[in-house]
Amino acid sequence: MRRQNLWIAILAATATLGTSATYADFVDDSQVQLKLKNFYLDRQYDSAPQNNWGSWSQGITLDAKSGYQDIGAGIQVGADVLVQHAFKLNGRDKNPDWVLPHDGKESKDNFGKVGATLKAKVAQTELKVGELLPVSPVLVFDPSRQLLTTYSGAWLESKDLKDTKLTLAYIDGINNRYDNQFRDLTKFAPPAYDNGAEADGMYIAGVDHQFTKDIGASYWYADVRDIYQQHYVGLNYNHQFGQKTKLNTHARYFDNSESGDKLYGKIDNQAVSLGAKLTHGAHTLGLGYQQMMGDNTFPTIGGWVPQPYLVNWGIATFTNVNEKSWGFTYGYDFSELGAKGLNATAIYFTGYDAEVAGKKDQKSDEWNVIVNYTVPEGKLKGLGVQGMFIDTNFDWKSDLREYRVATTYTYKF
Repeated sequence: MRRQNLWIAILAATATLGTSATYADFVDDSQVQLKLKNFYLDRQYDSAPQNNWGSWSQGITLDAKSGYQDIGAGIQVGADVLVQHAFKLNGRDKNPDWVLPHDGKESKDNFGKVGATLKAKVAQTELKVGELLPVSPVLVFDPSRQLLTTYSGAWLESKDLKDTKLTLAYIDGINNRYDNQFRDLTKFAPPAYDNGAEADGMYIAGVDHQFTKDIGASYWYADVRDIYQQHYVGLNYNHQFGQKTKLNTHARYFDNSESGDKLYGKIDNQAVSLGAKLTHGAHTLGLGYQQMMGDNTFPTIGGWVPQPYLVNWGIATFTNVNEKSWGFTYGYDFSELGAKGLNATAIYFTGYDAEVAGKKDQKSDEWNVIVNYTVPEGKLKGLGVQGMFIDTNFDWKSDLREYRVATTYTYKF
């Protein structure tokens, strides 16, 4: 009954699409979740403590995804709604923390964002229009802070061809993790921030093909109009050795250049990313190598958008001019010792040969230690706690340490 009441407004909005069809699948196949996230973040700069920032906040998210309603001619329609709200429990008001909005004087006590998505499907081809949470080599949503970074636009994905996924998309706005509205696309431009120049949208095309059970490849293209264009080629090999051992490997290449009117000037960057991860029982070992080429840093969209398809990505992104980096990962799942739901990961990155801040041969390194625990059963099943410690050292700027603690719980209606 609660689920039916929740969808009443969405049904009213889509009723004109097919009054003769039933709404049973629309409601019965829906997924409605209430997500709670308590998030603490504290960043400390060794040589510039006046720039320290952080906050403690509580987030509440209603994530409602409808099923599909058949309106005839093989067409099915639906709608999704995402309502996010966060309020500050404590924090440093003076400095922005990129978790909560900041008006130049102090961080806001609360903020929220509401997004809706209309979706239509024919066979294995689906179109989504409205708020989008993409996961692709050229654009990803960001769940790393309190509220999600999302986008607005249209996303068409087809799996009608065997072992192949085709994607076409147009993005016209970003609602970043510390904002409450969609804004035009810009470029993040270190060491300076966005210069204010805005793109006339972003066009995306991609193809992913699985050649065999173990081997797959991808090609994606993106054009952030008049700012930068990006070509991506990826190859992956994944293999299961018996029941306890699994190997995941990838080779990825990005080619980035300026687009159209060159609102941020000339862009010349190529990036190679090689990674391998071996899991055996409770143990996971990872190795990654990354190299930047060209005259500029790797371009990303303004709003602190991450690029997890680069194998070495952390607070130190290892994307400076000519920078080379290695990453080493070790993870352990404590369920084999009887602590079901508990796992820990340690990651070490080291970068060198970077040209940054007018200096050559600059080095940096970063440690990440992450501990996760999810209650596996009982009344609190699904309650999760994550602790993260980050220690980063740079030749050209202040070293820093960061502490994060996130407690999450999801209630499914």
